[in-house]
Amino acid sequence: MKSTTKGMTIGDIAFLELLSEQYRDHNAACTEIINLSAILNLPKGTEHFVSDIHGEYEAFDNVMRNASGVIWEYIEELYDVNIRESEKRRLSLLICYPERMLKKARAEEDDIVDFYRISLLRLVRVCKRAASKYTRSKVRKAMHVEYRYILEELIHEDVDRMRNPEYYNQIIDRIIDLSRAEVVIKTMAELIQRLAVDHLHVIGDIFDRGKGADKVMDALCAYHSVDIQWGNHDILWMGAASGSDACICNVIRIAAKYNNLETLEEGYGINLVPLAMFAMETYKNDPCSRFFYSEKGQEVDNELEEKETMLIARIHKAIAIIQFKIEAQVIKRNPGYDMDDRLLLHNVNYSEGSITIDNDKTYQLCDTLFPTIDTNDPYALSAEEANVMEKLRRSFLICEKLQKHVHFLFNNGSMYKIYNGNLLYHGCIPLNPDGTLEDVTFGAKKIRGRELLEAIDKTCRQGFALREREDTASKLQGLDMMWYLWCGEKSPLYGKSKMTTFERYFISDEATHKEEKDPYYDLRNNPEVCIRILADFGLTHDSACIINGHVPVEIKKGESPIKAGGKLLDIDGGFAKAYQEVTGLAGYTLTYNSQGMALTSHKPFSSAEDIIESGIFEFNPRKYINRNADRIKVKDTDNGKHIMEKIERLEMLVEAYARGLVKEKKRRANA
Repeated sequence: MKSTTKGMTIGDIAFLELLSEQYRDHNAACTEIINLSAILNLPKGTEHFVSDIHGEYEAFDNVMRNASGVIWEYIEELYDVNIRESEKRRLSLLICYPERMLKKARAEEDDIVDFYRISLLRLVRVCKRAASKYTRSKVRKAMHVEYRYILEELIHEDVDRMRNPEYYNQIIDRIIDLSRAEVVIKTMAELIQRLAVDHLHVIGDIFDRGKGADKVMDALCAYHSVDIQWGNHDILWMGAASGSDACICNVIRIAAKYNNLETLEEGYGINLVPLAMFAMETYKNDPCSRFFYSEKGQEVDNELEEKETMLIARIHKAIAIIQFKIEAQVIKRNPGYDMDDRLLLHNVNYSEGSITIDNDKTYQLCDTLFPTIDTNDPYALSAEEANVMEKLRRSFLICEKLQKHVHFLFNNGSMYKIYNGNLLYHGCIPLNPDGTLEDVTFGAKKIRGRELLEAIDKTCRQGFALREREDTASKLQGLDMMWYLWCGEKSPLYGKSKMTTFERYFISDEATHKEEKDPYYDLRNNPEVCIRILADFGLTHDSACIINGHVPVEIKKGESPIKAGGKLLDIDGGFAKAYQEVTGLAGYTLTYNSQGMALTSHKPFSSAEDIIESGIFEFNPRKYINRNADRIKVKDTDNGKHIMEKIERLEMLVEAYARGLVKEKKRRANA
């Protein structure tokens, strides 16, 4: 490229001409350089990591409100010995649940005006602390527009005025006199919640089990800054929304298994009537005894009427049989998946009620009623099944809310994320038994590690992008890949040898239910293995670590979330009640602020009402994994690198203005 004088190229000048439209003169560019340079020296914002939410909206909402103990830590720091423990707890609850606590105060406080005054003063102090790591501009943008002026006066009150409390107290008095105390308290509490976390990471598995996945997704869509690393349950719903019949069947089957069809019907408006009518007619004489809702850690809803319970069981069996047939079609058109061992229906001896698998072992079936199976072609859908699937597919594709949520997952999510020097992913990196990265066949070549995850990511995106088009090779490849990620042996999101769904329903011998984990899960406690994985993703500095989800940490067995000497952190949140009996707690969340990384362990969540009544949050104090001697500043983060690059470009613009290479623009009349 041709150069101008003193090293600036013609391309540089062209870029600076564009930049000058935003910074129209020397002063504007210099002012922005000063502002950005100041930001670099602020403390690093708090990152919040959660994982494996599994539709448990209330528990997730509770964790988000208290920021995994960040807000409690502010209160402890500010009011260490100044106020009683009960008052600190009440203040934390007021910040996290302002509506409920204000209602409680109205009913219980003898002097509500005094309560308002004390609460406002304390909230101002906590708000100042939460805002201390941000610029005034960023704090202002986070404020409710209607109360921005009042909040700025309270939070950014200068020292001279604070020495004269009359001005300050006058603001508080007028807020109370004008009956605006409660709305200002609520607004300030929400601002503290917003400022407590700068960025949220969701390490996969938002969907399934719990009944509130749609509400979790609504909350994430409204969140100020978030990224998502897809989990196997997420990719299943993403595939269903893209029109994958195999994914649709699995989504509905799991919803029926966990008595959670309401997420589909009420949360997303998916029309299950055609499936229900088909199931009622086809399986009307079938007891469906293996398909009743029952899950360890949760109770069957005793209020369900017998007919409704029976209907769910019939839907459950009907969609499971359709699933086995459709999955066979996917397996047959993808020989590279190497999943022929999952083709089981042709191994059934329908007259004797048995199946031969596992190197010619024969097992009796627990259920022998298969009214839609053609023994000559067991993988063929009946005409009625095909009709049901066509209607279900269309319902998933036209569901506006589901499409919005899945679009958000694609736009804000990925197979992995590198953020501030750490590697985030949900499941595993396929490994050989010796701890080296395993080469996985992908199309016509073998790839591994980062290259594998990026190829998978691209393929899934093409499946969603082409979802409304007629079947094409690229579309089918994307849809089939999303299903494979749910249950395939070499899937980084699944990480097991096989998914024994058929065996669990139809064979009582539990030896057939076994699913061998990828070597990764035994080897991830080895620092050398983790260092090797990190290096494949370009992370070679000593402080880099892997932040992982997918497999609950079993505290009861003495397992620790900190693995490989701190090179890997397993933060499976354990939100799903079904896991808590095994793990012994409701899992972990992670925060990473200017002081370092801290784990918070959570107790099983009951309800917000119980927390308000008891005055105690359901978490243990944060435990720092590492604490830095010097606080991490914005300049040390990924965002800091972007800011420094911008400063460099602005400095070039200032030089170009000074040398006359770019002309300064006249200020706009309304500037």
